Amino acid sequence: MSQSAVSQASGVRAGVLSLNINSKTALYAAYMPFLKGGGLFIPTNRAYVSGDEIFMLLQLMDDPQKLAVKGKVVWLTPANAQNGKTQGVGVQFEPDEGGTAVKIKIEQILGGAIGSNRPTHTL
Repeated sequence: MSQSAVSQASGVRAGVLSLNINSKTALYAAYMPFLKGGGLFIPTNRAYVSGDEIFMLLQLMDDPQKLAVKGKVVWLTPANAQNGKTQGVGVQFEPDEGGTAVKIKIEQILGGAIGSNRPTHTL
């Protein structure tokens, strides 16, 4: 995921990330539909451990509205990972109103691309 496509997660305070995904390609690469309730890979060099709770302010494409969603770290990609994978964390959306709304919005944007076998940041 290039820095031009997705602004690297920047901490507003511990556990809060602001993320702007401004292309369908970047959203496809970051989205994790295989997680129950969906989730996103977030490029960051901040130290997290599995199970950490994160609050995200997510901006998708040209939509000026920031979506608030809670999640939990379920995936870690360390610095210098194999195959040049981007360092960051996978965050599973909480099964609440915010998480469900973000999952639905992402899947509407991606449509049929979700079943594609193009490479992503996670698989």
